[in-house]
Amino acid sequence: MKSFSAWLQECPLIAILRGIRPDEAVEIGGALFEAGFRIIEVPLNSPDPMDSIAALSKHFGDRALIGAGTVIDPGCIKRVAMSGGHLIVAPNANPEVVHKAKVLDMAAVPGVFTPTEAFAMIAEGADALKLFPAEAASPVVLKSLRAVLPPRLPVLPVGGIHPEDFASWQAAGAAGFGLGSALYKPGFSARKVAKRAKRVMAALGVQRNLATMSVEEARPTLS
Repeated sequence: MKSFSAWLQECPLIAILRGIRPDEAVEIGGALFEAGFRIIEVPLNSPDPMDSIAALSKHFGDRALIGAGTVIDPGCIKRVAMSGGHLIVAPNANPEVVHKAKVLDMAAVPGVFTPTEAFAMIAEGADALKLFPAEAASPVVLKSLRAVLPPRLPVLPVGGIHPEDFASWQAAGAAGFGLGSALYKPGFSARKVAKRAKRVMAALGVQRNLATMSVEEARPTLS
């Protein structure tokens, strides 16, 4: 299985499908995959989350990274692994959750909000950090954290993130984002999710193009 950072290189976005049902998981997941998403998280406070994870994992195999979110109980992690999941995302900084995920050779992305929490999770072997809730922080906060964190460790703001926010967060050092209601809410059809996913990917593409432009390319031309 590829590293979490390698998956982020393919697409720096995590689709958070909170509230999804097993009977719609593959169709919704397919819409996201077609739009370019490669990381999908099913929060454990969704209906029958293990069944949704199993359905997505079986359908996508090694073409996407599938896993669980809102993991607060380390005892649930083995069930996620048995369901085919390879990713554990938490809203908090629980060393036991990260440790158990790594023991089972899964990617671990714990939630942090302070330098103390961040370095504690790094010590446990976290593959990335989830800055949560991002709406209570700011790009300025992330920039300060990035100044002291390992340079190659991905930090992903999650919570209240919208496409128009990408540029300011990326300039501060965000390696990617977790997107929930901006993509999916219970009751959304696959068609609606596909439209939202395409808009998000279009916004991401614009920011990527701007980030890779040279100074000469970015300089306005005179006619």
